[in-house]
Amino acid sequence: MASRSRRLATLLLSGGGISGGSDRIARTAGALLSRRMISSASSSAAVADDEESGGIYGLGGVLKEYEDYRRSLYGEFTHRALLVDAVGTLLVPAQPTAQIYKNIGEKYGVEYSEAEILTRYRRAYQKPWGQSHLRYVNDARPFWQYIVSASTGCSDSQYFEELYDYFTTEQAWKLCDPEAEKVFKAIKEAGVKVAIVSNFDTRLRPLLRALRCEEWFDAVAVSAEVEAEKPNPTIFLKACELLGVNPEDAVHVGDDRRNDLWGARDAGCDAWLWGSEVTSFKQVAQRIGVKV
Repeated sequence: MASRSRRLATLLLSGGGISGGSDRIARTAGALLSRRMISSASSSAAVADDEESGGIYGLGGVLKEYEDYRRSLYGEFTHRALLVDAVGTLLVPAQPTAQIYKNIGEKYGVEYSEAEILTRYRRAYQKPWGQSHLRYVNDARPFWQYIVSASTGCSDSQYFEELYDYFTTEQAWKLCDPEAEKVFKAIKEAGVKVAIVSNFDTRLRPLLRALRCEEWFDAVAVSAEVEAEKPNPTIFLKACELLGVNPEDAVHVGDDRRNDLWGARDAGCDAWLWGSEVTSFKQVAQRIGVKV
């Protein structure tokens, strides 16, 4: 526990821990944690209890104190704005991508199994894309044509267009959290601003409309329009600009440690990892201080 606490204190004091934003917030949170370390060192029994319960000497207590500190700065809520990742956090494909590629591709001569398509898809997706490294430029057709062809071995233009159009429909996607609508409405009604921050092409806006969730958000920062992809801090800064808030006033929630956590913190925002630090949007709202 002590070594874990020291690592967190180091991150906080360097501005790269719970929040990479306001230096005064990071320094204060680090100081709070340092005091906890000193207190816990005075009682081995307390440390042992802490490992089991996350009690007053634990990181849970420090995080609560950190959030209370933010409320002392901002009032009722810990943050004035919420930034949300799209794919993997707000929504996911309704079926496995490889399954869709195979099902639609069978009439175009695709013979690879789902397992083969998935392996080829991952390999193609991980390769560098062009000199600009921007995959989602405008409608991103060149990038997706490459991915589909590399994944399935099929370069038929009609096959590609059918796949491309399918992923713009509500049938292709589902919300990660069935309570999302209720929670986002509560967050907005509380006065906390909300934006999507996503590495996506220009199909994102019509997709949000198709899923009937466009009105949940005050702004959309999509990489195809911003011309910067996460973890580049530019896209987070653009989202904050669209919402009219400073980066240190915002918290970003996403499922990718590199793109979402590191990118947001490099921009000066707070960040929580979806799936581990927070597992529902109701929990996100509660951590901000919004009652649902």
